[in-house]
Amino acid sequence: MSTLQSKVALVTGGGQGVGRGIALALAAEGAHVAVSGRTHVKIEADIEQCVDAVVRQFSTIDILVNNAQEVTLGPLLGMQRNDFEAGWLSGPLAAFSFMKACHPYLCGGGVIINLVTSAALRPDTNNYGVYAAVKEAMRSLTRTAACEWGPQGIRVVNLLPLAASSGFEGWSAARPDEAAAFVATVPLQRVGDCEADIGRIAVFLCGPDASYITGTTIMADGGQAYLR
Repeated sequence: MSTLQSKVALVTGGGQGVGRGIALALAAEGAHVAVSGRTHVKIEADIEQCVDAVVRQFSTIDILVNNAQEVTLGPLLGMQRNDFEAGWLSGPLAAFSFMKACHPYLCGGGVIINLVTSAALRPDTNNYGVYAAVKEAMRSLTRTAACEWGPQGIRVVNLLPLAASSGFEGWSAARPDEAAAFVATVPLQRVGDCEADIGRIAVFLCGPDASYITGTTIMADGGQAYLR
């Protein structure tokens, strides 16, 4: 039997890149997967409607993957308040709303995976200041939820990926020398596959073999953040 047979998963930002890879990997393990696009996550009423629709279709939700995130890059003095608000609304605040809406269904064995970034960990965050700030808020949210909801049987984990998303592939095609130099900083000398690498790690985190893992950040970046 597949690891996640008949489990119900909701993946936000699941239309492309890492979100799509995770959705496909979960489905390959037998899960019923619902996908929410990024355009729905900044309005709480839409979030509640999304969760209600999944529950109407599948009766419950066992897995929540918060992947959706708007990204605006640039130096802090070049950022505007609305850039920060967009990142906050689409990232940690959206995740918070999805987590609360899904909470009643996740009790007794549910799993939440929140996607984060190495930009929040390393000191060279030039042009990534706003993105790093909102993702670090996500990590804090994960830790708090893991502590508060652990007694109710809910595990909450951060997943930090380095993957060949559509954005990375476009950058590689446009600036191959820069991309090659970046890949050289990865100890494993490659960028992860969205489904085969990142998706499979998500499958593990949602499965019984990870039943004692919660509140932590799982690095799925080929060692790039700390080992370069």
